[in-house]
Amino acid sequence: MTLSSSFAALVKPNSFANLPSDFYTRLPTTPLTAPRLVHASAEVAALLGLAPEALVTQEFLDVISGTQPMPGGDTLAAVYSGHQFGVWAGQLGDGRAHLLGEIQGPNGSVELQLKGAGMTPYSRMGDGRAVLRSSVREYLASHAMRGLGIPTTQALSLVSARNPVRRETLETAAVVARTAPSFIRFGSFEHWAARRRPDLLRTLADYVIDRFYPECRDASASALGGAVKDYEPYVQLLRAVVRRTATLMAGWQVVGFCHGVMNTDNMSILGLTLDYGPYGFMDGFDAKHICNHTDSGGRYAWHAQPAVAHWNLYQLANSLHEIVPDAEPLKAALDEYEGCFLGAMQTQMSQKLGLATWQVGDETLIDDLWSLMQASHADFTLTFRQLAYAPGLTLAPLEQIERDLGATVNTNLLPFVDLFADRAGAQAWLRRYSARLGSDPTQRWQERVAGMLAVNPLYILRNHIAQQAIEAAEKGDFSEVQRQYELLRNPFAAQSGQEAYAAAPPAGAPHLEVSCSS
Repeated sequence: MTLSSSFAALVKPNSFANLPSDFYTRLPTTPLTAPRLVHASAEVAALLGLAPEALVTQEFLDVISGTQPMPGGDTLAAVYSGHQFGVWAGQLGDGRAHLLGEIQGPNGSVELQLKGAGMTPYSRMGDGRAVLRSSVREYLASHAMRGLGIPTTQALSLVSARNPVRRETLETAAVVARTAPSFIRFGSFEHWAARRRPDLLRTLADYVIDRFYPECRDASASALGGAVKDYEPYVQLLRAVVRRTATLMAGWQVVGFCHGVMNTDNMSILGLTLDYGPYGFMDGFDAKHICNHTDSGGRYAWHAQPAVAHWNLYQLANSLHEIVPDAEPLKAALDEYEGCFLGAMQTQMSQKLGLATWQVGDETLIDDLWSLMQASHADFTLTFRQLAYAPGLTLAPLEQIERDLGATVNTNLLPFVDLFADRAGAQAWLRRYSARLGSDPTQRWQERVAGMLAVNPLYILRNHIAQQAIEAAEKGDFSEVQRQYELLRNPFAAQSGQEAYAAAPPAGAPHLEVSCSS
């Protein structure tokens, strides 16, 4: 694979810009004052076809800071609408995002978008800027999710500048350059349905199918020997999005990730994690955990996320009903959500618990573990990580246990049990779990442990860890961003000297509240 040292050789015609002008507004970005590169991801750059040496050029900084347009690009902001906290909000749009254009990467086309590069016609009362605090969180979060194997937009770079931005206090401006095959959302479809423009809704659906879901036309053509309704591809599109979204929700749930603002305008039509605002990875387990203090009613709590995603899919289906006159096939597609989600959860939870096969009764074993974790608010990440080496389940040497668990166990080496206030309850559950493992004699304990360590992370982007990177960056020290970036790229392998990043928050650590304000 030959990588380029310049954007100019990689940019291709922006396919989204070829849609009618109703879908967007062309406009330039608003440059920052003396932008400074905080970090750039060589891995994401390679996905675009950019060589590592390109990341230190003036051209690169000019483009990813919004100082200059991308050579050969076509800068625009997209319009969409959506439901916010379950209420129809009407027209929204890219209020602080600019799509710079499309790049032909080694593995396909990728869009490059800047977040925080100035006002657009869709900014409403906003200033079009992002602040360093939330931008550090978004940058690291996308790499954390990528390291966990969860579908996500991917941040290419993070830039800071001297420009002051008013939020609750006066903060520093920043710009995140992020990539995805497309940034189209559920709300993009809702917009045209609400405006009673089936022509433009059909145009958008055809664009999405032709570029990202060509199998939807293939499935339609082969159904019933080719005798299908002309709207069948749109039904197949909904079915495909249902499946991707269900799988995405399972991925979020099994790592304790809370999005915080699952509005329909924040739901990717490609099943990607989109728009990292007031997100959070759980520390102590609480099924009703709310990561966004703006969400006073708990609409987007951890346990509610799968149901909210289903509700959002209903809004997408309602929009497609404008071009699919028969509601029954749309309902049938929506009905697949629960089975897809439960199947993905079953598969991933089996892996997390090291179960070689799913057996009747496993759902009760897992439900009882959730209840045990809830009662003690046991650390979400460490519970599953330490379960691999729970007492009596392995013959691993103590040195290996200490290394693989990142020194998160006490001096008596009682992993898992020590995470629970109800130690007797934890021991009782472990006996059931041990018996369950014994029912599959074909799996050696070494294989089980290796498999569990490969899917249960040691490092996640805890709020107090992210805050360390933010505070350092605000002082002009970007080394902590680099350190956490490296850890989160491979969150499953223990790294020497990084024990503090594996541990639960220290006693007395301040509770950090995150909101939509940035």
